[in-house]
Amino acid sequence: MSRVGKMPIAVPQGVDVAITADQISVKGTQGTLTRALNPLVSVRHDAGQLRVEPANDSTEADAMSGTMRALLANMVAGVAKGFERKLTLVGVGYRAQAQGTKLNLQVGFSHPVAVEMPVGIKVECPTQTEILIKGADRQAVGQIAAEVRAIRPPEPYKGKGIRYADERVVLKETKKK
Repeated sequence: MSRVGKMPIAVPQGVDVAITADQISVKGTQGTLTRALNPLVSVRHDAGQLRVEPANDSTEADAMSGTMRALLANMVAGVAKGFERKLTLVGVGYRAQAQGTKLNLQVGFSHPVAVEMPVGIKVECPTQTEILIKGADRQAVGQIAAEVRAIRPPEPYKGKGIRYADERVVLKETKKK
């Protein structure tokens, strides 16, 4: 059986878990997340812990128990504390500005680029060259951060572009004659 799937998930104070036949809903201070339950796994909520167990002895059920446990742990952590990704802009004249649910970027194109944030995702710009993307859904936060980075990924010669705050860009040497 999956070692990840065997570990229980601790449900902190202030987080409510509702399990129905085909979906699970987790509600906390950061919002509410729901996910459809896979029929290969069963989820039990007892004594402040969530336990995920395979419904049968197949390898698919065993694999899905570990996957479902990781997804549920991310849901509980997301509604309790939330997730965030930090992006930095590197380049002369590269600026970011958050206006409500929009992120306006000036990253070397002839026009500004506006990115609309989906429901449940908040964007902040502490400085003109930093972007903070926050939300309860880990997958959505990572996806939006990847889409913003894809607007102008770091180029390999000078390193200009949008990069994750913890990303290291390996610069190439210029061409020689």
